[in-house]
Amino acid sequence: MFRILEAQAPAKQNATATITTLCGRLQSATLLEDRRAAILGLRSFAKQWPASVASGGLRNLISCLNKDIEDVDTTKITLETLIMLFNPDESSPEASDDIALWLADEFTQRQENITVLLDLLESYDFYSRLYSLQLISAISSARPERTQECVATSPVGVSRLVAVLEDKREAVRSEGLLLLTSLTLSSSELQKVVAYESAFDRVFSIIDAEGSLTHGGIPVQDCLSLLANLLRLNTSNQNLFRESGWMKKLATLLSDVLKEQNAPEGVAEWAQSQRDKNVWGLLAVIRLFLLRGSVGTQTNQRSFWQSGLLVQVLEISFHGSIDMNIRAEALVTAADLIRGNAQLQEAFAQLDVPSPSPSEPVPEVNGHRDSVPSPSRDNVISALLEVALVRPSLQAFDVRLACCECIKAYMQNHAPIRLFFLRRAIEGHVSDEPEPDNILTILVQNNNGHSGDPYRLWIAAVLLFNLLHEDFEAKNIAMQVTEGDAESGEEVVTCIQAFASNLILAEQNMKDERVSIAYLTILCSWLYEDHDAVNDFLSEGSIIQSIVQLVTQNSQSRTLALGLCAVLLGIVYEFSTKDSPVSRDAIHQILTTRLGRERYIDRITKLREHPMIRDYEILAQDLSSSQSGSLPEVYFDRTFVEFVKDNFSRIVRAIDRAPGLEVPVIANGIQKGISRELVDSLKAQLDDRSQMVQKLESDVLTLERRLGQEQVDHRKAKDSAAIELNRIRNINESLQRNHEEDLQKLQTESQLLQQDVGRRHEADIKRLESDMQNLKAENQASLDRIRERDDAEIKDLRSTISRLRAELEKSSKEHVQDLQTAHEDYSTKLSSLESRLQRAEDRCADADSRASRLQEEIAGKELARNTAQTELDDLLMVLGDLEEKRAKDKKRLRALGEPTSDGEDDEGDTNAAEGEGSDVAEGEA
Repeated sequence: MFRILEAQAPAKQNATATITTLCGRLQSATLLEDRRAAILGLRSFAKQWPASVASGGLRNLISCLNKDIEDVDTTKITLETLIMLFNPDESSPEASDDIALWLADEFTQRQENITVLLDLLESYDFYSRLYSLQLISAISSARPERTQECVATSPVGVSRLVAVLEDKREAVRSEGLLLLTSLTLSSSELQKVVAYESAFDRVFSIIDAEGSLTHGGIPVQDCLSLLANLLRLNTSNQNLFRESGWMKKLATLLSDVLKEQNAPEGVAEWAQSQRDKNVWGLLAVIRLFLLRGSVGTQTNQRSFWQSGLLVQVLEISFHGSIDMNIRAEALVTAADLIRGNAQLQEAFAQLDVPSPSPSEPVPEVNGHRDSVPSPSRDNVISALLEVALVRPSLQAFDVRLACCECIKAYMQNHAPIRLFFLRRAIEGHVSDEPEPDNILTILVQNNNGHSGDPYRLWIAAVLLFNLLHEDFEAKNIAMQVTEGDAESGEEVVTCIQAFASNLILAEQNMKDERVSIAYLTILCSWLYEDHDAVNDFLSEGSIIQSIVQLVTQNSQSRTLALGLCAVLLGIVYEFSTKDSPVSRDAIHQILTTRLGRERYIDRITKLREHPMIRDYEILAQDLSSSQSGSLPEVYFDRTFVEFVKDNFSRIVRAIDRAPGLEVPVIANGIQKGISRELVDSLKAQLDDRSQMVQKLESDVLTLERRLGQEQVDHRKAKDSAAIELNRIRNINESLQRNHEEDLQKLQTESQLLQQDVGRRHEADIKRLESDMQNLKAENQASLDRIRERDDAEIKDLRSTISRLRAELEKSSKEHVQDLQTAHEDYSTKLSSLESRLQRAEDRCADADSRASRLQEEIAGKELARNTAQTELDDLLMVLGDLEEKRAKDKKRLRALGEPTSDGEDDEGDTNAAEGEGSDVAEGEA
């Protein structure tokens, strides 16, 4: 019986077959309940069999979202199933990262699939909103760019996402924040659209609702992340943020942090960690407005200053109870707020901040402080120097480094401030009262060479380096600082020499490498392109010998210091001169013999390839770079690293430059340093030119005397020439009067002859033209009559011949006798006709002869006309000869110095020539 029942039982199904069945039911179901049951079945398999469920039912699940969007329960389980497909169990046999990519592709290939998820945000149902946001986040994680396009393309997609930020339910609001943060991470277009949907207003509302920075938790941190995404490298959103007045809101948030911290009950210890994260995030948002080189940076700096943000940032920076990392970040932010803005740099120095000096502890009563006394306040520059230089503490390294950065920003690109700072440091150094925060005193005295913290001296060196770098006026002022009293018999040592001596001492005693790097940083920048500084450095001859000895060491642990020593030697040789205390030839000899070209290049190349130089931009320059209580791996200032990289090639090639060739340097608009060989050559040329000038001056005196004698001779010749000229003028006047009478007579005769010849010529031409026309007309008429008569006769003869031929053909059939008779008659008539034709041809030949005769007469007339024309041409040639003769006469008169009238003379010449031409023509006629 049991066997029969077992045989009738249906076969067991595996998971794949069940999923296929459920997918088929979901596709064919027409009732809502059937679809819901199929979806519930698929949901139970989604975690373990995501690939099978997705391949068979994904499109049907998406279709159900469109069909059953009004049914909350069906929508909920559908969204849950889809989310499970994106997050399968790790133990699932089908678990794979490719499934999420395939699912995301299926959603993003059609815009309506994303649109339906965005439409679900219109529903106020908790699960519909939450799950749709989570599903869009999962799709965005797999295909971020395509998801951003779909959301941006949706007409109201961004509006609905931003509206989620107003949801009072924390889970939905937090999910919306995370989704907007991921969507706006890299899409500038979405950043702009989200910002213009009142995102800033809603974000700050969430921050206030969560308890601001002090009491706010993770949601506040997410809000700051969204703000950072919307403002990062987006000028449009930054302008909107600034013009909407949100700068003051940032200052208010920091002010609230200080109020809570200064309250009698303070901030709970458990809340400080999250508070610090929130403050750090807000400072990072502020720094997004202050990128170096950005177009709107200075505008943003002024806006932050007007909102009072800088004051709040400085208050946090010098608040002793706030975490060191936050104080360091606040100081870096303060540096960005004033960097490169001259007005703010000047106003910054007038601010006061809480004194960094430790105050007495406040007694606590029942675990609470009764009151917080107001701390003393110092000038911000003094406070920064005190923190950076007076209080050496490894734990506060980041704060000290940030103070150094803030002072650098205060001096950057502002020459008057740098000079004032330098003069103030020099005054404090030479005064009788020691100043522990004086950078010159620290560097010259080198008091902490054996202490465990070399960064006091290093920070002082960085500040002095930034004061002197590429500022020749500051270098000249610093060169006036000396140590020792010459009147008391003490040796006077300049500042450069003191730094060099401290450098050599630090290397010989194997002090911390950062000490040597500090002095090398100053010396390399100071001596670069400064001949006077190089000469000051070389005035103590033993210094360069000692540095060469240091470079020749084979120490592998001090690559940075020895490499910088080689750089310093290269700079000294590059900018030394022939007149230096140690000549260029001597320095070149030292470098090539004692050090060697290969070792010199090897030291500098290893320095350039060292990670601290090569990878400076990507290495951490803070306390986090230290290892297990050791000093931080911070050796260089950013500006000095750029200086080394920019001038690496020049310094390497310096040793190959000939000693006789000096490098010209332009300092404050004055060129210094040239080739000594060129100077000697120019001096030799100058001596040659001077001798030549003296010779030319003596020649000039000789020529002047000769010129005076020639002027006297010239005056005598001029007087005799004037007398001769008067005599010739009188002769010329008499000749001119006679010549004018002859010219007038010839002119009259020429005019008469020309008129007569012209009249006769015109009459002959007219008569000949008339005869030619008459002859042409007669000949044409005669020829026409002859042609007509000949044509008529020829026509008559042709008709007769035709008639006779016809009769001959007719009579050919008759008797032979009749034929002979007709033939004789025909011969007679034919001979008669031939004689008539001959007479006609004779008459035609006679007409042709008459036409030829007429043509000959016409040719004779044409020949006569050509003869007349030739006579006229001869007359014109005679006129040309007369003009040439007249021109020679005028030239002869001018040579004698007599004035002539060109217009009248030319006219007279022409008329005279015409007269002569007429006479000649008449004679020939």
